Amino acid sequence: MSFGANDFGVHDTAGNVGEWVHDCWHSNYKEAPTDDEVWEGGDCAYRVVRGGSYSSPPQSIRYAKRDKYKSDSAYDHIGVRVVRDLD
Repeated sequence: MSFGANDFGVHDTAGNVGEWVHDCWHSNYKEAPTDDEVWEGGDCAYRVVRGGSYSSPPQSIRYAKRDKYKSDSAYDHIGVRVVRDLD
């Protein structure tokens, strides 16, 4: 299956790998920043992973999916998305 390009001209990115984000793990969104800043504090031994990967069930292939993983470990189903600011 193939989908159209997103707003950045990138095709078919959902489900490749889950994506590390810099946020430390918090069990809920209480006192979360509302300005797109990194959420420090919490348990930084674990970092947030968003989305799903090739090995995830279909309901996990969405950016709102959120899990925690040990930040000092490597996983074959988690990666990073490299972006650039065009401004």
